[in-house]
Amino acid sequence: MLNESILKAKVATQVMFLVCGLALSSWAPMVPFAKDRLGLNDGELGLLLLCLGGGALLTMPLTGFFIGKVGSRRVILISGLIAAVVLPVLLMVTNSYLMACVLFIFGCSIGGIDVAMNAHGVQVQNAMGKPIMSSLHGLFSVGGLFGSIGLGFLIKMGLVPIYAAITIAILLILLLIVQYRKLLSYQKEKEIIVQFSHIDETQVSKKGFQWLRWSVLILGLMCFIAFLSEGAMLDWSAIFLRDHKGVSPEFTGIGYAAFSVAMAVMRLQGDQLVSKLNSKVVVIGGSLLASLGILIVVCSPWLSLTLIGFVLLGLGAANIVPVFFSEGGRIEGLSPTVAIPVISTMGYAGQLAGPALLGAIAQHFSLIIAFETIALLFLVVALIYKIRK
Repeated sequence: MLNESILKAKVATQVMFLVCGLALSSWAPMVPFAKDRLGLNDGELGLLLLCLGGGALLTMPLTGFFIGKVGSRRVILISGLIAAVVLPVLLMVTNSYLMACVLFIFGCSIGGIDVAMNAHGVQVQNAMGKPIMSSLHGLFSVGGLFGSIGLGFLIKMGLVPIYAAITIAILLILLLIVQYRKLLSYQKEKEIIVQFSHIDETQVSKKGFQWLRWSVLILGLMCFIAFLSEGAMLDWSAIFLRDHKGVSPEFTGIGYAAFSVAMAVMRLQGDQLVSKLNSKVVVIGGSLLASLGILIVVCSPWLSLTLIGFVLLGLGAANIVPVFFSEGGRIEGLSPTVAIPVISTMGYAGQLAGPALLGAIAQHFSLIIAFETIALLFLVVALIYKIRK
């Protein structure tokens, strides 16, 4: 029977993934308010939004150092509290330069909690001896869904936007404080790392250039491709449906919605799938299914079949990244506090670079070719994983 503290840590970790998804996605409905308040054009807004991603990318590789020194639960708490406090400020700032600084800090906090919660999730999964990473990422998606509609709902109910943001911030703080003590202690984390990574306890906080291992970099590369597809769907699916499928502007979000819902549902069921099958089937089969989904999206003459393509893409891609994080936490002779930050950073870089890469391909060729490139990249993931295994 599993230790009660491990079961409590699992629930607390689930809450932290929910908190991260809720915090990050709550920013999305604030963007129009920020644009109007600051008087920005589309180009200026795009540059401003880079500050969030830049903060996350800067923090992610550094987070492993802090996890190795104080443990992931303290990093989760501090990062989460910063995100919660900064969230309402995003609706208050009236200066573009100050807004850039606040967004950068918000991005740093999101980057910190993202890496720490994944590192912590891997430790809990190892201690439990069964997959939980897919459902954790599924709860992040659920948090994203509620965050994206929650603030708008509160405003619709009559709350002033700043009070709606404060309400969400208070909820985040309460969840963090209530669940913090249930997360694994620093000492318990070290014991699990030593047991499953087969390293000496003194090596847990040592970094050096251990991240240069091929096993870490190849996982990071495949995460880069998987996250790239998510970023591409977020930024380009609506434009693709409008320009190439003749969908009315008010309905162009339906493709990303189909993709997102399919991914969230599949991730919530993913742990059972990984247990019944194996990581090889999930990654290779998922990559092939995702590639097929994109090809259907591109080639289908009917909108209904196109939406099925988006669903297949979400189903196929859903559990690939959780498997990679799980494997990053079980690399022989290497602490997850080294591997997880590298994999997270490379993955998030793909999510940021994906839209720009597709834009460049679309500019020189076409958006159809850009989508077909994603299908090809998923085939590359399947091939690499098969060779690697």
